[in-house]
Amino acid sequence: MSRLTITLSEARYRALKEAAVQRDKTIGQLIDESLEFYGIKTREDARDLVRRARAHSKLTEEQALAVAQEQVRAVRRKS
Repeated sequence: MSRLTITLSEARYRALKEAAVQRDKTIGQLIDESLEFYGIKTREDARDLVRRARAHSKLTEEQALAVAQEQVRAVRRKS
């Protein structure tokens, strides 16, 4: 597992720490869940998503990839 150092304001850090305690999670877990929520996936996860989509459809690999890319764009436009 990789480590990351980020700079937050004291107020943001306190809010994040309080949210972690309220949810019985670590700060790292909250950040990881937030990244997942915003559609930030590893290449492996993205490839798995495409494989599953293709398994449930009649799409070619290119068509399935196009659908997956559009879904990622849609999620990112919302943020």
